Amino acid sequence: MRVALFITCVNDTLFPGTGRAVVTLLRRLGCDIEFPQAQTCCGQMHVNTGYPEEGRRLARHFLDVFAGYDAVVAPSGSCAAMVREQYPRLVGTDEAAATVPKVHELSEFLVDVLGVTDVGASFPHRVTYHPTCHSLRGLHLGDRPTRLLQQVRGLELVPLPGAEECCGFGGTFAVKNPAVSAAMCGDKVGNIMATGAEVLCAADNSCLMHIGGTLKRQRAGVRIMHLAEILATTEATR
Repeated sequence: MRVALFITCVNDTLFPGTGRAVVTLLRRLGCDIEFPQAQTCCGQMHVNTGYPEEGRRLARHFLDVFAGYDAVVAPSGSCAAMVREQYPRLVGTDEAAATVPKVHELSEFLVDVLGVTDVGASFPHRVTYHPTCHSLRGLHLGDRPTRLLQQVRGLELVPLPGAEECCGFGGTFAVKNPAVSAAMCGDKVGNIMATGAEVLCAADNSCLMHIGGTLKRQRAGVRIMHLAEILATTEATR
């Protein structure tokens, strides 16, 4: 299967290790994965802040860059939801039809397309999982990420109280409403600390970055890790 990695802006600039983890994981599962270097922003920021024309140009560029692949995999529920939900509205269903259905968030690609939940990972740590808003409400990932985590050798998955509540990031929401955003994140961090987890996992690094900042300021001692990074790990180390 010829698979393209849609890295996303946040991962490319701030969390490149997540992209490397996706490549490691998918190659281990037998995928022929490529990184189209002409890829750019998907346009989500532009559309969400009232610049649909700029977003439309980026959408058409995305469709050109990723045309012809069997699948396009993104380690981001947020950006995958942007492509799947907004592109048909931006460029029309006919123009989007060839590529948009092939765009998958990582966990749904693993579970629905490859048909696997045990990816051969080993990670002997206590982990709690935060389902981000776009993955939960936009893509409706359901229990796909936790089914994958439950198959990781040595991993203890601890339920997160109030898991479905927003962390307060919301892209520009955190910039426009900083006090509300910080209060929401404070509630989320309180729930995370109540689990006794060593690691907070999510499918979106933007939310992990937001929560991780508060965890660090509170010296909580909880690491943040993207789902891909845990699933790519095979060494039983502490």
